[in-house]
Amino acid sequence: MPLYRYRAMNKNGRIRQGNLDAANDIDLEQRLGRMNLDLIRCSETEERRASVGQKKVEKADLINFCFHMEQLTRAGVPLLEGLVDLRDSVDHPRFKEVIANLVDEIEGGKNLSDALEEHPKIFDTLFVNLIRAGELSGELAKIFNSLVETIKWQDELQKSTKKLLMTPMIVATTVLGVTIFLMVFLVPQLVGFIESMGEELPGHTRALIAVSNFMVNYWYVCVIAPPIIVFAIKMLIEKNEAARYQFDRLKLVFPKIGSVLTKILLARFTNFFAMMYAAGIPVLRCLEIAESIIDNLVIKRAIMQAHDAIQDGDSIADSFRDTELFPPLVVRMMKVGETTGELDKSLLNVSYFFDRDIKDSIEKVQALIAPVMTAILGLLLGWVMMSVLGPIYNTISSVQI
Repeated sequence: MPLYRYRAMNKNGRIRQGNLDAANDIDLEQRLGRMNLDLIRCSETEERRASVGQKKVEKADLINFCFHMEQLTRAGVPLLEGLVDLRDSVDHPRFKEVIANLVDEIEGGKNLSDALEEHPKIFDTLFVNLIRAGELSGELAKIFNSLVETIKWQDELQKSTKKLLMTPMIVATTVLGVTIFLMVFLVPQLVGFIESMGEELPGHTRALIAVSNFMVNYWYVCVIAPPIIVFAIKMLIEKNEAARYQFDRLKLVFPKIGSVLTKILLARFTNFFAMMYAAGIPVLRCLEIAESIIDNLVIKRAIMQAHDAIQDGDSIADSFRDTELFPPLVVRMMKVGETTGELDKSLLNVSYFFDRDIKDSIEKVQALIAPVMTAILGLLLGWVMMSVLGPIYNTISSVQI
């Protein structure tokens, strides 16, 4: 839609100016009217609000949205009135625009879930389907409350994942920086002195000199090659499903980090599954939605394998056990949930145990990083010292007194 710059007046006679997307002049006037503003004049502009477009809707904004709607819905305030009130009170320009679109679409006859579905970058498949389930069951307030807790949990889990991955990246960057300093600045200053001794250099010293010469003479290759390799791998993973599967599998089996990532993904799956099941969504549909929001192809295929087995008549617990991916704890709690009829509570318990285990595992990985970094730097410095001081020591030892 085109962007309009408008000048309008509120009920108190104060002039308001701003920018708003609208289909045409009439649509703009109607949208301003719903904001209790009377249009004075407007002009279409091609200028895009980069700051608005680039300002992402954060999880905190979604939490406030769900909390606001839960309170108003529980108090009996009509849905449309609640959205209008929220639209007028939100400060985030992009989110304000989205809520205004929701109001327009609902006034045009759409359900809330259908209106939310028009904004997939903000409201994901899980969000939309839970709202749809709430509309069918008449328990929107309960769904909004569940979404508040789930988004908070997702935010904490996302921070834990970033915390897990950032530490090894920082360590690797530090080691790389030290290596570049040694090879580019320190070793070249010592090469001439070592070679002037006239002694036959050992293999590890020749290797050190060769690496240093390569980094000094072909520094542009060292600068250009890593980004190209990373980009090529990324494109291969995006375009080739087999490569994506192998990459995702590698992430799950990577020493130390892989087990934590597996727990994070399984915690996310069990939490989502429990929420959807508690909202009254059928099991097979729950698995289809969960499969679409899990970003690991290995887990996705396991979920769909269980989906097909359940569709063929197998029990939920047996279907997940046969994938040979889900740990015994998950399978056992699913079996208990099936037996007692409280599958959602059983899965939430699994998610709780995973969540607690994730925090402990991340702390252990971080505690392991310091000694590993020390060992790597020690080996690197030891190689340099041995390669440099070794020939010097041999020359001194050969001198006859």
